[in-house]
Amino acid sequence: MSNLTLYSTDHCSLCDQALDLLLGMRQVAGLQLVVVDIALDDALMARYAQSIPVLRIGEHELHSPFDRDTLATWLQSIEDP
Repeated sequence: MSNLTLYSTDHCSLCDQALDLLLGMRQVAGLQLVVVDIALDDALMARYAQSIPVLRIGEHELHSPFDRDTLATWLQSIEDP
């Protein structure tokens, strides 16, 4: 099972929307969802502060903004490189 990491932080409405989107998509059913609060890590804060929410699977990242269609296409591109 692959990890799908959601980089986010508290009080981020876009992050909340991204999580809701992920939980409603059947395409993520086989993935282990890990939510990481970037505010707890200086390196992550420096890397992602201006672009959260960010999704990551392996070396593949999807930066905000994204919608259901963009997310589905991104997930498909990782499955079928």
